[in-house]
Amino acid sequence: MIGSFPYHCQMKTSLDNRQGVLFAIPAVIWGSTWYAITFQLGQVDPLYSVAYRFILAGVVLIAFCKIRNISLSFTREQHLRILLQALCLFGFNYWFAYQSEQYIASGLVALIFSLIIFLNMGFGRLILKTPLRKHVMVGAILGLIGTALIFAPELLAYEMNRKTILGLAFCLGGVLMASLGNITSAYNQQLHQLPVISTNAIGMLYGGVAMFLIAWVSGKPISFSPTLPYVLSLIYLAIIGSIISFTAYLTLIGKIGADKAAYALVIVPLIAIIISMIFEDYRLSWLAGLGIVFLILGNVIALRKSS
Repeated sequence: MIGSFPYHCQMKTSLDNRQGVLFAIPAVIWGSTWYAITFQLGQVDPLYSVAYRFILAGVVLIAFCKIRNISLSFTREQHLRILLQALCLFGFNYWFAYQSEQYIASGLVALIFSLIIFLNMGFGRLILKTPLRKHVMVGAILGLIGTALIFAPELLAYEMNRKTILGLAFCLGGVLMASLGNITSAYNQQLHQLPVISTNAIGMLYGGVAMFLIAWVSGKPISFSPTLPYVLSLIYLAIIGSIISFTAYLTLIGKIGADKAAYALVIVPLIAIIISMIFEDYRLSWLAGLGIVFLILGNVIALRKSS
């Protein structure tokens, strides 16, 4: 039965030290990838850059599994489950997000992607039969308010027109795919005992190839930039931003649930702001500072011990 695994037993405690590390890793790393991605922009189409990122990540992770004698043997049914997870989490999620940023700014994208907690709670309840936890809901609402305050000037400058609506549609599609990818990972781990590392190895390769095919079928010319900034940022995004961060994040999902784990994504803008203050001379406004307070408060409430 879908709802038979002991999620309600696993959620009784707040984050222990190991889970805290698993939570911090994707939050910090994905907060830094916004800066790393700036070195990817230019001559190479973003879809190809994402494809290169996940193909490289998949190849490296497969090599790691071979060296460590980690089994990569899956049945046809298991491959289909891995493919579904990959298309949601390493494919369409990124494709829709990149498409949305052609029409709306990254601040609005960050705000919409913070809705993933609510989607994870909804899909978790519908598919995995996990209980809805009030303190996670309250924390998620505070996180949403905090994100809105951080990007308030950017959001207030928007006019609702056809391009904005199209961008919002793509962005909502991206966060929907990301949430379904989260729930699929939890489902694969809990009900089918699919290991995270080997699943990610095959899945990232699937996702990267899918992105490459989408770009190629769309008529985008194949390109690659051999410059040092592009190559180094690609390696960083593949190894650190994909292999390490997704392994930690999806492992966390299996341990504390997709709703709590998703809060790591909500505090990504906070990490991105800190990095921007260091490297890009970003000046923190009082409104953004208030947003950070809401983010931290939501984080404390969402991850506290369940009653």
